[in-house]
Amino acid sequence: MRCDRIWRNARLATLTGVGLGVVENGVVASKDGRIVYAGAEAGAPQLDGAELVDCKGRWITPGLIDCHTHLVYASDRAREFEMRLSGASYEEIARAGGGILSTVKATRAASEQQLVEAALPRLDALIGEGVTTIEIKSGYGLSFEHEIKQLRAARALGQERDVRVVTTLLGAHALPPEANGDKEKYISLVCREMIPDVAREALVDAVDAFCETIGFSPEQTARVFEAAAVNGLRVKLHADQLSNSHGAELAARFGALSADHLEHSDEAGIAAMAKAGTAAVLLPGAFYFLRETKQPPLELLRHYGVPIAIATDCNPGTSPLSSLLLTMNLAATCFRMTVEECLAGVTRNAARALGLERDIGTLEPGKHCDLAIWNVESLAELVYRIGFNPLHSRVMGGR
Repeated sequence: MRCDRIWRNARLATLTGVGLGVVENGVVASKDGRIVYAGAEAGAPQLDGAELVDCKGRWITPGLIDCHTHLVYASDRAREFEMRLSGASYEEIARAGGGILSTVKATRAASEQQLVEAALPRLDALIGEGVTTIEIKSGYGLSFEHEIKQLRAARALGQERDVRVVTTLLGAHALPPEANGDKEKYISLVCREMIPDVAREALVDAVDAFCETIGFSPEQTARVFEAAAVNGLRVKLHADQLSNSHGAELAARFGALSADHLEHSDEAGIAAMAKAGTAAVLLPGAFYFLRETKQPPLELLRHYGVPIAIATDCNPGTSPLSSLLLTMNLAATCFRMTVEECLAGVTRNAARALGLERDIGTLEPGKHCDLAIWNVESLAELVYRIGFNPLHSRVMGGR
């Protein structure tokens, strides 16, 4: 079998099946950017590669996937962090006109190029940890003009760096100040103008909404999802983060790719997600940063067999986190997820949460050859260590 490149003398975590899919003395071969073989060297077909890479016993995993971020924004919210340390709650800051709206003001004032330049250091930090695919949401423009600007900046990041960027319209993130409290009118704008236009220009891969007491009601969210369906777009949902708005059930009703946060979801919601095939995306960075105490229902997710992904939720207000390795440690420490669950959460299940499981997330023939090669003795080190990056090399599309 003719190949472009072969990585041999490696230990593989293929993430195929239900476990880690460990292969000792493994080999990965690629051609035209796709995997043609991943498995034991002893069982490999005759491989003829133009380039042979000796991994010297290192571990290879699929390239990491950060499946929930708000990476494109301007300025920061360090002052609000100080306020929170003094006792102000997330809801109090938001209701006082702070929170998301302070980032909206800064993001509206920035040009597309300025947004790209501001996001690049955050993106580089993730790439430096082996991330090969990243989802980026809008949601800090909250107007037709500025939501489009955010999405174009996100797409531009995929041109600036060798990384796969998946974009999501989060127009229904918060109510802009010019709406004067009229949520119904603003949701109509999102449904009738934003969604059709971004679909027509192929600027997004999915549509998201913030279904919460300080966000939008289940009925308003349903209108957004109906508009997305009309325009051929899949949906995702910020669900049940601060209260049980039955967002998990709503997400399942619309066949959402994922429901994210889920701290207050109940059994009916988790059961509905399992039946619909909707993935759960847990965001321990926000849980930690907001000092929350209500954990997501991990045992229910396990019981019903819902695929569990984890992500940084990188954003300026509630999760200023740009490390997927630290995210795994937080998921293990705060939520008691296992090493296997954490690694599946940033590979196989993260791909599922983006609807990309046919192309990425595992080491299998036919999938993109996105690899992370690690200087560790055991895979547990990737979850156990804090502030240490053991990445040896990153491979994107066989390069």
